[in-house]
Amino acid sequence: MFELMEAVKDAATRLKRHYSHNSVSLSAGCEVFYQFISSLRDFGQDFEGFKSHIIAAVREYAQNTKQVKDTIAGNVDAFIKDDSVILTHGYSRVVVNALLISHRKGRRISVYVTETRPRGLGIKTHEILTKAEIPCTIILDSAVAYTMDKVDMVMVGCEAVVESGGIVNAIGSCQISMIARVFNKPVHVLAESYKWTRLFPLSQYDLPTHNDHILSFDLVSTPPTSGTNSPLPGTPRRHHPVLRTSDSIPSLLFSNAPPKLPPSSSSANSMSNVMPVGQAGRNPEVDYTPPEYITLLFTDAGILTPEGISSYLVTMSLRSESA
Repeated sequence: MFELMEAVKDAATRLKRHYSHNSVSLSAGCEVFYQFISSLRDFGQDFEGFKSHIIAAVREYAQNTKQVKDTIAGNVDAFIKDDSVILTHGYSRVVVNALLISHRKGRRISVYVTETRPRGLGIKTHEILTKAEIPCTIILDSAVAYTMDKVDMVMVGCEAVVESGGIVNAIGSCQISMIARVFNKPVHVLAESYKWTRLFPLSQYDLPTHNDHILSFDLVSTPPTSGTNSPLPGTPRRHHPVLRTSDSIPSLLFSNAPPKLPPSSSSANSMSNVMPVGQAGRNPEVDYTPPEYITLLFTDAGILTPEGISSYLVTMSLRSESA
């Protein structure tokens, strides 16, 4: 049994190293699977019998995880009313599944989804929902506050649920939840129980995904020039947007014509060139949303408050440490 547990640990380490961009949710899943394997016992069987027992148990575990999303959809179903307008962030399989099931039951729902830069995952959500004939509009990440007053609820998935009762999710989730609180809109999180993890971050910088390169500055030596506003050598250059003379303020505010796109071979290329490639790596992919900005968590273990999740995870952590 000891060698099996070591093999599971080694496999988990190699998985996390290979999929380092998604290390938080992967770590949570590996931890739950490790606990599941460690709960299995050799019931006096020979090696082959015990091996067959483990394989059968693991296959059953994998099959159960596929049913988790439908269980969560059933738990959240009563909270999705007719004519609801829902804001979601990026792409979450469990959220999309819940919306599709609600639509199939005849609920009239409309969805706003954030573009979710830098990976643009909201576009995938838009494609799936519109194909299912659910009214869906992509909004800019920076347009969340502008949109919030039209929204009945915020519904997001997550990469992990942490011991504080907060969540780790695609970058931008925290600010969306903070804006929702200002507008007095509920924030509901749909989370599979295998994403519960033993982390207790106190800030964004306690996440295992954070490193010194994220939010770092380019230090560019600038030769001194005349004028009192010249930057000192070694200080970061600051670039400010310039209003083009062709884009006069009256025409931007009062013109009925649609805005002109910058010339390019395709709109996709023009959008992808907004941020230089070298700068994208300086931005985080996930952030931490504290529990005070979350209304309810819908899981396959039931509907829980952030406090309920926190109490459960801390208790389980203490039990595993004492075992």
